[in-house]
Amino acid sequence: MISLTAQRRDIVAGARAMGPWLFSIAPFGFAIGVAGAGADLPVPAALLAGVLIFAGSAQLATIDLLSQGAAPLVVIGTALFINIRLVFYSAAVAPHWRGTPWWWRLIAAYALVDPTFAVGADRYEHPGDRRSAHAHYLGGAALLWIAWCAAIATGAFAAARLPGWLHLEFIGPLYLIGAVVPRLRSRPARAAALCAASVAATTTGLPLHLGVSMAIAAGIAMAYANDSKEK
Repeated sequence: MISLTAQRRDIVAGARAMGPWLFSIAPFGFAIGVAGAGADLPVPAALLAGVLIFAGSAQLATIDLLSQGAAPLVVIGTALFINIRLVFYSAAVAPHWRGTPWWWRLIAAYALVDPTFAVGADRYEHPGDRRSAHAHYLGGAALLWIAWCAAIATGAFAAARLPGWLHLEFIGPLYLIGAVVPRLRSRPARAAALCAASVAATTTGLPLHLGVSMAIAAGIAMAYANDSKEK
């Protein structure tokens, strides 16, 4: 049984571990807020999308499809497919979350995205009380959620005041590059990244962001195939 003081210390440690991610996440959220305003989405709708979807690449695709007048099922299907990697994140952390209350798993799963997975997985790999690791995960997740929503709101409200020559399209790719490069330590990861990048580059002209979905599927398949060979 860990004390309340120890739990607070773990929460603060998780927030500190999340801190470096905010340097790339905050500009990404700001750019999404600007994109939502540019697509003539009401500010409350842009904020609600950030809370409900809570995934930058899927949210950006959703804004683009809505601005094009895509059918609701197409928008939902695209967002789900882009987020398919979260299924694998869930499988990775499931053993650590086993035995926790259902409400805790619900909150933790909602916050499970690339940065929280990285921060949480790093802590779960260290020995110690599992409840301490849970508090560490939630501390990072809470800081990320607050920063993400604040960045989207700032971008949505500031969009009308930004100069026309300022282009923010490059922020999303820079964030993704920064998130992927540190993970290219193993051969399966490098092969998966190269495969996904190749598919994405050759399918950029496809409508409804199908190229992104195809790249994700190809990368996952390549990683699985190479990982199976190594085992």
